[in-house]
Amino acid sequence: MRNKIEQKLKALSKEGKKALAWLIDPDKIVEDFSFLEQVREMSQLNLDFIFIGGSLIEKNDLDRIIKMIKEVDSDLPVILFPGSVIQFSNHADGILFLSLISGRNPDLLIGQHVTIAPLLAKSKLEVLPTGYMLVDGGVATSVNYISQTIPLPNHKPELAVATALAGAFLGLQYFYLDAGSGAKIPVSPKIIDSIKKSIQAPLIVGGGLDTLQKVKDTFHAGADVVVIGNGAEKNLSLLTEVLEYIHVLNLSLNIN
Repeated sequence: MRNKIEQKLKALSKEGKKALAWLIDPDKIVEDFSFLEQVREMSQLNLDFIFIGGSLIEKNDLDRIIKMIKEVDSDLPVILFPGSVIQFSNHADGILFLSLISGRNPDLLIGQHVTIAPLLAKSKLEVLPTGYMLVDGGVATSVNYISQTIPLPNHKPELAVATALAGAFLGLQYFYLDAGSGAKIPVSPKIIDSIKKSIQAPLIVGGGLDTLQKVKDTFHAGADVVVIGNGAEKNLSLLTEVLEYIHVLNLSLNIN
């Protein structure tokens, strides 16, 4: 089915249901067998999405890794979360076409997009136009350094709302609030709540979500999808806890 990812994301936002994306950094996959077992376990727990990518990738083996995932579960949506134009694979299902609207680096606002656009036009990937907003997570992160941008203050929801509104007026259809990999603190619930009340679009939130309570707070504030990367690397059972929580939460919505 075409636009399957779009339909799922927009249904989540409309119905108030929640979802989890497991963010995988290809460079951090050490052993194929154990990785496949992890994917199999998450698939059995009905993981919603896999995001794949990173700020800096040294090994260009996206094709191989995505093929491995698809061998376990061909229906599990694999979405590229690219740090640059070299992070591309036709074997993925979709791509977050990220415009770093919180920064002023023209290369990440539009520059790299022009480079990759002809390739995307020939591919079968779902292209998801996404406003990417970097929020201060209390520590300098890889995306800070690579993007050469200053993150939005985590205590200034009015700035975040203005940025999101500008992105919405430009036609962006999804919004990703990110405190960055290894953030000490996640995006504040106040910022999430303020943006959710200001724009009608699926809201993805990641960075610093290393406990179930932080995930719950993020969902309660209005996130439609939470993204867990570092937290899963340190403790894969966190994904299990979150998926079990989502199952109960979404089930209660169905009953009501």
